[in-house]
Amino acid sequence: MNRLAKLPMAAALALAGATPLHAQSGGSAPPPQQTMQSRWGGKVPVIESTEWLGKRLPDGQPDVEGNWSNTIANHNNFTDPQAGAPGEPSRQASGPRDQRAPSRVSDPADGQIPYLPEARALQQEFERNFADPTEQKYIEPLARCAPGGVPKSFIWHGYEIRQFPGYVLLIFNSGTRIIYLDDRAHLPPGIKLWNGDSRGHWEGNTLVVDVQNNNGKALFGRSGDYMSENATVQERFIFDNDGSRYNYVATVTDPTVYSRPWTATIPARRYTEADETDGWHYEASPANRPGQPLLNEYLERVCVENNGPFGGGAVGVPITGPIISR
Repeated sequence: MNRLAKLPMAAALALAGATPLHAQSGGSAPPPQQTMQSRWGGKVPVIESTEWLGKRLPDGQPDVEGNWSNTIANHNNFTDPQAGAPGEPSRQASGPRDQRAPSRVSDPADGQIPYLPEARALQQEFERNFADPTEQKYIEPLARCAPGGVPKSFIWHGYEIRQFPGYVLLIFNSGTRIIYLDDRAHLPPGIKLWNGDSRGHWEGNTLVVDVQNNNGKALFGRSGDYMSENATVQERFIFDNDGSRYNYVATVTDPTVYSRPWTATIPARRYTEADETDGWHYEASPANRPGQPLLNEYLERVCVENNGPFGGGAVGVPITGPIISR
């Protein structure tokens, strides 16, 4: 449900550079519920937009194909990545904020999304009701297998980048997204998509993408941060030249929700056959190739809409009734 669909369409685009932030998580060994979160680091590397010196594909694109994953925690909280989901205990969240990973919001400097008052109230309403939802609008869409959207898809499990002449394909755990590299126009304004409509081009080591036609239904995290269907997003995928890391830098403009454009920075690293598969960052499985070198393939994850009870296990809080499976 688009909470601000009644508001007028945004008329402006803005692009701002990200200021990398740095923090380090600490503490003693985590309890079981924190084991997965502890696999992430807490730093954003500095990667400058510059000339591409690495390998290229036959069509001239920088070769960045492979399996990738976010490196500063999961999707529970967009501005406090190592905090737990609302209403759930979190060892990291009980400690000093400067000992956790930085906010994904790199501009403004305070790490907070600059909501307008009415929009902030809607975000806080969702956050208050997340742990014990009494209405369907308090269920995070991704928990019911809807697409993750922009930018959440980059902080939910690992994903694969594939490249073809004229476009880049992103294969997420929650769906796929195509970034067209030609001069075709965006879709008509009335067509809205979970992952938006993307048009991009390469500038050296940086894939620059303009995203329009968002449907405003996806959330950024379980804390309820969001943009409306009026939002536009300017993305920069800044790859280092050894092909091991990149920073996703996205500036979101939506005058119906925010008081100013703001920028998110999400670091990612590449996974290869030298890494162990783990069911989260690197969900690939070995191909059946007897006698040949190991080849891990990213397999489609089966997810069925309404794949759990209303509330409870579907959103990560204790299950109070039987699980409904299909």
